[in-house]
Amino acid sequence: MANGSIAAPGLSFPRDTFAKLTPGPFLHAHLKQPEPVRPSGRAPEEGRNPTINTGSLTHSNGSAVVRVGDTAIVCGVRAEILLASDVPRPPSDNAKEADLIEQLGLLVPNVELSTGCSPAYLPGNPPGTHAQSLSYRVNSLLNESNLIPLKDLTIEYDEPAAEEAVLDEGPTTVVKAYWALYIDILCIALDGNAFDAAWLAVLAALQSTTLSKAWWDADREAILCSPLAADAHKVRLTSLPLASTFAVFSTASPLKQRHQGESWVIADPDGFEEDVCKETLTVVVTPKRKGHGGILRLEKRGGSIIGKDLMRRCVSMAEDRWSVLEAALRGG
Repeated sequence: MANGSIAAPGLSFPRDTFAKLTPGPFLHAHLKQPEPVRPSGRAPEEGRNPTINTGSLTHSNGSAVVRVGDTAIVCGVRAEILLASDVPRPPSDNAKEADLIEQLGLLVPNVELSTGCSPAYLPGNPPGTHAQSLSYRVNSLLNESNLIPLKDLTIEYDEPAAEEAVLDEGPTTVVKAYWALYIDILCIALDGNAFDAAWLAVLAALQSTTLSKAWWDADREAILCSPLAADAHKVRLTSLPLASTFAVFSTASPLKQRHQGESWVIADPDGFEEDVCKETLTVVVTPKRKGHGGILRLEKRGGSIIGKDLMRRCVSMAEDRWSVLEAALRGG
């Protein structure tokens, strides 16, 4: 300069530094633009496109690897035979199929967040509440959705009629065993919205699951399985419930009313957005066919921004996203 003084350097930080120092204002600065855009470059209502690969685990009955953004899930299904004689409390004859599957424990999911899947999960730490919560949510949705018909999981035997029985009386069909499916879900990379990715991996793995032909051998009094792949059959899914999670970012403070702040609905939030947003809504929908289908489950957590109108909007977006997820499952 003319007087010989040196100008002070300008204060500027890299983009990632601002995101870490002030995550809320950083996200707000993106969303308040004339055309709102998230830090990831997505529009507020834009979800990430999943990629699905099935059959990756050769020693399981079914498997899938699902990647949604930087969240990656591996799911493997292992089938074991449960003898009916080993069931401590046989179910009643008038019990519903869904109740039977739950009572017998024929679908057993377990979610693990592997060490190193995100900076929050360090070596040597015990399983946290997040993994336990995900296991519970997946388990309850499996039972609630009646996903697999009970007949596909039963091994029956036609007992011949006794000699003294009436001639017109045919053989009696009895259940000798069940197939129990152990569904192991491992998150190897976590960048938000773990439940949607985990549930998608479960559906993809179950779609690829094959069960050996099994029958009761009366002479040996044991269950035998055919070693031939041609005799195996795939597990049928009665429906295709798909989950979509939405987060709400709001500038309203706890001391102000809702209308005094701005709010945005964010579809398929990533890890950064999950840390900033305090309210989420998960919508599980099934395809509408012959008057059936629609909303299967709504899960709302935290906050008070989401009302009836906003919930209807999220349901509509979930129904639109169903076709995207279904196409990814079909292509996997």
